[in-house]
Amino acid sequence: MLVKLLYASRAVYGADTATVNAILQKARQHNPDAGITGVLCHSQHYFLQLLEGGREQVNQLYARILRDPRHVDVTLLHYAEIQERHYSGWVMGQTNLDKLNAATVLRYSPLPVFDPYAMPASSTLALIEELASSAAVHGGA
Repeated sequence: MLVKLLYASRAVYGADTATVNAILQKARQHNPDAGITGVLCHSQHYFLQLLEGGREQVNQLYARILRDPRHVDVTLLHYAEIQERHYSGWVMGQTNLDKLNAATVLRYSPLPVFDPYAMPASSTLALIEELASSAAVHGGA
């Protein structure tokens, strides 16, 4: 059974380049063996990650994320069974949400500043879809 999990968290020390690269390196090292694919979106203050894979593997990874000291206020935004993956081309793609055009954010958010805690999960998922389809998500293959 495949599942999709979306969570948001606040970066304890900020989501600087070194922190994001460390998360991506670990994901790209371990996710292939676990059959996990997805996208890590980040801004200076937030992480937003969509994971796809087997239910057990995704749940185990999410449990590790909950214990990761780089995150606080980890909040499950969406969890569902899926028939097929949408991000199978990325072991873990990534995008910097601070570089988004304010108009893009406003299509999905009440304010022009990205805040995953102020957005409905459906809007957050739609934003990730738009970023993926517009080639704003990079790497991870």
